[in-house]
Amino acid sequence: MTSQGIRKGVRLAWLTAYAAVGLAIYDAARIAGFAGVHTWIARQRPRAVRSTPPADIVWAVDEACVWYLRRVLCLQRSAVAVWLMRRHGLSAHLVIGYRPVPFESHAWVELDGHVVNDRPQYQRAFTVLDRL
Repeated sequence: MTSQGIRKGVRLAWLTAYAAVGLAIYDAARIAGFAGVHTWIARQRPRAVRSTPPADIVWAVDEACVWYLRRVLCLQRSAVAVWLMRRHGLSAHLVIGYRPVPFESHAWVELDGHVVNDRPQYQRAFTVLDRL
């Protein structure tokens, strides 16, 4: 393995660890209800430096979800991805949408208007309730 490959592996391991911390922070904020989660995400501002590709962050969050002690739903997964992306200088948005018939709600992450952690069809199939 090249030194560049080793560096990427170490970076992904750290990102996964941060994602696991984010999942725990989300659980702690959730005690205050959705308002606590909303406030947590709304406070996050992108940092000045763009240092990590969004695909690496999405991968790390998905990996952390596999190993997390509790079941992780779309809102938690997306909130943590937005938190990490903003920490790495990306202007990501948490989008919460719904479909009335049959009723379904879903959350995903958008970056520059494109869904980055899910299927792009959600933009067409769901009505947006909130964009953080």
